[in-house]
Amino acid sequence: MDNKYERQMKKGVLDMLVLRLLEEEPKYGYQLIQEMKERSKETFLLKDGTLYPVLYRLEDENLIESRWSSAEGKQVPRKYYEITEQGRKSLSEIYGTWERITEGILKIMEKE
Repeated sequence: MDNKYERQMKKGVLDMLVLRLLEEEPKYGYQLIQEMKERSKETFLLKDGTLYPVLYRLEDENLIESRWSSAEGKQVPRKYYEITEQGRKSLSEIYGTWERITEGILKIMEKE
């Protein structure tokens, strides 16, 4: 079977998952990619080209904000992303929508 269905379903929840991870603490891009991979048990294997457009869009919508860390020692500066108060409200709304959709899907998919 083609993975187009899986890709479409995953794409639909990326905003919610990124906001959820940033709700815990500010993170930089690679850190988000690694956490998503590990915590989803490799269900979400994102590439830079997938994650960064999501981050830029969320930032344009004022759901997250970014800041650069200062270089300390041998560490290079990193761009950290942090959820905003508006992002927290949106996350709650998105999650509520996801719960309703998931419940509806399960009701349809149950065999009688």
